[in-house]
Amino acid sequence: MRLTIALTTAALLAAAGAARADTLLIERVQHEAAVAMPARGMTMSQVEARFGAPAQRMDPRGGQKRQWPTIHRWGYPAFTVYFENSRVIDAVANQATAGETGPKPPIR
Repeated sequence: MRLTIALTTAALLAAAGAARADTLLIERVQHEAAVAMPARGMTMSQVEARFGAPAQRMDPRGGQKRQWPTIHRWGYPAFTVYFENSRVIDAVANQATAGETGPKPPIR
């Protein structure tokens, strides 16, 4: 019984040590709350006026059927903005380092 408890405790401590080695994107975003990102509903022209021209305009996706709206993606150094037609539907913080757990870089 004591051996089982000791092994379980050792396994939990080993797992906890490994979990602390990663920087989670969520933690970084919470610390960088001061970084302004586009709000849902903003138009493309409003985003460009406030944040400047994007570093990268990725090819649009979707639109093959009427039910599938065309999604445009603009890449900025700190975040990526997703548009449905010409309105923001989401803005996501980019992965800062290769060791950070979070979304992968946009597909080109």
